[in-house]
Amino acid sequence: LNYQPIVNLDDEKVQGVEALLRWNHPTRGTVMPDRFIPLAEQTGLIVPIGRWVLREACTQVMRWRREHPDTSPRTIAVNLSVRQLHDPRLLEDVADALSASGLDPQCLTLEITESMLIEETDRGSRALDQLKAMKVKVAIDDFGTGYSSLSYLRRFPVDTIKIDRSFVAEMETNPTSEALVRAVVDIAKSRDVTTVAEGGENAEQKPKLAS
Repeated sequence: LNYQPIVNLDDEKVQGVEALLRWNHPTRGTVMPDRFIPLAEQTGLIVPIGRWVLREACTQVMRWRREHPDTSPRTIAVNLSVRQLHDPRLLEDVADALSASGLDPQCLTLEITESMLIEETDRGSRALDQLKAMKVKVAIDDFGTGYSSLSYLRRFPVDTIKIDRSFVAEMETNPTSEALVRAVVDIAKSRDVTTVAEGGENAEQKPKLAS
């Protein structure tokens, strides 16, 4: 696992991290997830892989807290695959990861993509309701790329929306992208939903993203 920081724009401090899966191949080097995740999905191996990711990510955050109590990230975000979302053992896997690590459920965010919600709304909605009952937070990843983005904020128990990096990257050169980002931020604020801008990496973007 690699860990990408999530920075609070108000104080510019790292408040959490997102766990990113990489495959360190002995001859090919680092293999990115778009090369192996589709195969893992097809074969069903994504379920045990995802189970390991959940446990390892939660454990790592607690390890950082013990070693660096004043500066460690407080939250961890983990991506869920469509197979995991529909796996009957998902709730058990999440509970096991939290119990084994000692992490507070409210410090764990599970990320799903819009496409997952489009495919099977009823089943996905039930799973999300059950996760919310466990006090785990839910985020929609790649927000803005689907067909009914805004309706998800009404239909699903969402705590965080992650604005797709393609919009953030074009903010400085494309007025439409900037307007879309601002609109999403404003809508999220009105519904008391946290916003994460993917790919925000320079000082010029900050004033356009900050509330």
